Amino acid sequence: MSAPADRHALVRALSEQLPRFMRLVHALKSQMSTTDGRDRAALVLLFPLERLGPLRQGALAELVHADPSTVSRHVAALVEQGLVRRSADESDGRASRLVVTEAGHAALDALRREREAHLERVTAGWDPADVATLTTLFGRLLDDMAATLPGTADHDPARENR
Repeated sequence: MSAPADRHALVRALSEQLPRFMRLVHALKSQMSTTDGRDRAALVLLFPLERLGPLRQGALAELVHADPSTVSRHVAALVEQGLVRRSADESDGRASRLVVTEAGHAALDALRREREAHLERVTAGWDPADVATLTTLFGRLLDDMAATLPGTADHDPARENR
């Protein structure tokens, strides 16, 4: 087999693993429940808010590639639960930014612990070097996939043809 054919076979194998990965993630999301019954889909919006700081709701929807009405519903739930508060946008008094509250940070910590505990169980028999390699390569894959999404700052149409 020539090198291009080998690469094609490897890419095909990877492409066949992605739907399996997505199904497993979906199953895990359905199976895992937060201890206080909060909506997990809404809670994951806290991660970019914590990482990037206060954001407008529209910017958050764009960032997570979600429908604005869905994000609006989730944000309303987060505000009602006291996990997020709206703060006036200094650059435009008519708009507000979403800010994670102390309770929101605590909910994020609980989610992180839950994810980490699950991954610790899954990779318990792995060599630490394998975990490091997977983490590096998976991050690279995610970065490169994100860079191909239309409408993102990272989008480079030339990368799609590589």
